[in-house]
Amino acid sequence: MPNSNEVPLMFQAQISGRGQIQYIQQPEQSERWVDEWLEATAIKPPNFSHHVRTKEYKISWRLLSNSGQDDDFIRPVIAANGFPYYPGASMKGAFLRHCTPAQAIRYCGYQNSSETKPGILRFHGAFPQDATWKEEPLIDVVHPQENWQVKNSDSHAAFLQISLYAPTLVFGISSTIELEDSEWETIWRIWDQAIERGIGSRVSAGYGQPINHPETKLFTVNLKGQGLASQLIDKTGEFRPNMFKAALRGHTLRLFSGVTDENTAQELTKELWGGFAGAKGAVVGDLGIAFHAESLVMGEFTYNHNRISMPTYDLKKGTLTILCMKNHADEYRKQLRILAKAILRFSLLIGGFGKSSRRVDHRIFFPKYFDYEDKPMIGCQWGFTQESEPYYFPVNNINHIKNIIENVRKAVNNWLVFKGKSQNYQRNAWRECFHPENVQIWGRLAVDKEDSLAVGWFHGNYRGTQSIKRSKLTGEMGKIGRIYHRMYPHYKIREDQMIRQRGYVELLTIFPDKRDETTKQFLAFLPTSGFEKLWGV
Repeated sequence: MPNSNEVPLMFQAQISGRGQIQYIQQPEQSERWVDEWLEATAIKPPNFSHHVRTKEYKISWRLLSNSGQDDDFIRPVIAANGFPYYPGASMKGAFLRHCTPAQAIRYCGYQNSSETKPGILRFHGAFPQDATWKEEPLIDVVHPQENWQVKNSDSHAAFLQISLYAPTLVFGISSTIELEDSEWETIWRIWDQAIERGIGSRVSAGYGQPINHPETKLFTVNLKGQGLASQLIDKTGEFRPNMFKAALRGHTLRLFSGVTDENTAQELTKELWGGFAGAKGAVVGDLGIAFHAESLVMGEFTYNHNRISMPTYDLKKGTLTILCMKNHADEYRKQLRILAKAILRFSLLIGGFGKSSRRVDHRIFFPKYFDYEDKPMIGCQWGFTQESEPYYFPVNNINHIKNIIENVRKAVNNWLVFKGKSQNYQRNAWRECFHPENVQIWGRLAVDKEDSLAVGWFHGNYRGTQSIKRSKLTGEMGKIGRIYHRMYPHYKIREDQMIRQRGYVELLTIFPDKRDETTKQFLAFLPTSGFEKLWGV
């Protein structure tokens, strides 16, 4: 009798003891799944018939096409000979949403109670252009952290899924009748508009996005940054654009929870960024992101005398596009743009993106920390490139930070009014509710990168025997702290020109647990340290 364990995992039930491959604690299961799939997959991609018109599109990051075969695990739709496939039915649905009523009837057909009429177009879906998709890591990590970082939940978990890394897809469309080239141009223009909103799953987080977004972009900014890269289960480092949505969504929730009640804050955040709303099911958000890295170098940081390595990124320039994911009227888009810009600028003021985003890059601001080559890398440093310098908040004096925070909160309040929601703030139990009763911002002007006062406090005593190292305030491995440390590039505005200063605005954003003795002692110390309290009570 054959051994059931020899059946490929693809065909085993997703139940305990069988084909469960979504758990990061058992990576050998997902690795076996991928190995079995690739071993049986054809080398050459399928070819469309000669009568099918085709067009190629480059996906800027990962593509996640959900076959729907498993409840707890997202794996791609797989066509004949094992090649991953974007279904024609999905393509038709996306195309149809961007047709005029007349185009919808001609191209896609219609059905009513008395008549069914097919359209003239046939949508053949898409395949990767070649077999290079096999050469990139296919096992993808999902790690939701919103409840853990913003609220008071101590639980969080990472899961695995299968996605294609930056494939070039060839899409096929055919017609049942002969068409002029000018009409084919119209057809592909409709598909250009459709694919702009992304294809597949989790498009608002950057999955399945093409390079260009002429119709859906609210605005674009050029960013630069360096820090620790995310790590896949095979220890490969990857620059993951979904970290931008995670940061922006998290700050959206922090800001809304500081001006209204919990339920409204969560409702508005889901309306903006998508999510799940109980019995209503999935909510498609107003906002999404797409990111294109134009100059990115992946590297590694080694310590313990080169015995341990950590993946890093050095992004010289990348374009972050904030997308409008729905067909809104001009006034709605205008208000949405104002809010999204405020949240993005706030995010860059408070911290960074991705791993270790609450700390400064120690390689820049505390290099002696690594003198003995026995310490792991900590922190990141993000900023706008020269083209996007106007997105910086100018700080002509340190007290301008108060005005900056109030203006961001004003933008959030204006969105509440625009949406007809209550501005009735209610004190809540969330750890990082951004209300002056719950957060304090302290700051100073540092003359240069070597003039950070606070960076050393995270690793040694700040006064006498007093220390915040590995406390509730700073956190430690597996525990989220309550403090952000930021060295914000210092710009002043003169005669309507943004002028870069040599130094930085050093900021500490603290969500204090006022029952914690270490935190109370540190807050009592700060007024004597050279920092000023700029916001909060």
